[in-house]
Amino acid sequence: MTTLKAKLQDDLTAAIKARDELRSATLRLTLSAIGYEETAGKQARELSDDEVLKVITREAKKRREAADAFAKGGRADSAERERAEGEVLAGYLPQQLSDEELTVLVAEAVAEAKSGGVEGPKAMGAVMKIVKPKVGNRAEGGRVSAEVKRQLS
Repeated sequence: MTTLKAKLQDDLTAAIKARDELRSATLRLTLSAIGYEETAGKQARELSDDEVLKVITREAKKRREAADAFAKGGRADSAERERAEGEVLAGYLPQQLSDEELTVLVAEAVAEAKSGGVEGPKAMGAVMKIVKPKVGNRAEGGRVSAEVKRQLS
């Protein structure tokens, strides 16, 4: 079984051979972030696939935020590049939940919290605790908490 990191390295090699500049640059930066994560701390270690996924998720989020910042700053070319890099990374992430799926999961969690006697805006923490494991890494924390807030208010 190949690890996610090995797959990234294989895909990088293929991208370099194919002269795919966007893909190779994106994968290079991501592998560099993984390498940094592996050597951070007291003990160098190999990251698990879950930890590598967290790094990819973080890198994809950085690309989205940078794209928004560039778009607001009137730099459409740079924004487009960041979006394209984000798309490359999205291919390595689990399928994200649709808004409808997220709404249903949050509604179930709100009902569960309510049956436990917690409701209204004070239930935010309780609901997040219930919904987070169900959502996993299929939706960004910000998206989840925004939906929880919306349903609790």
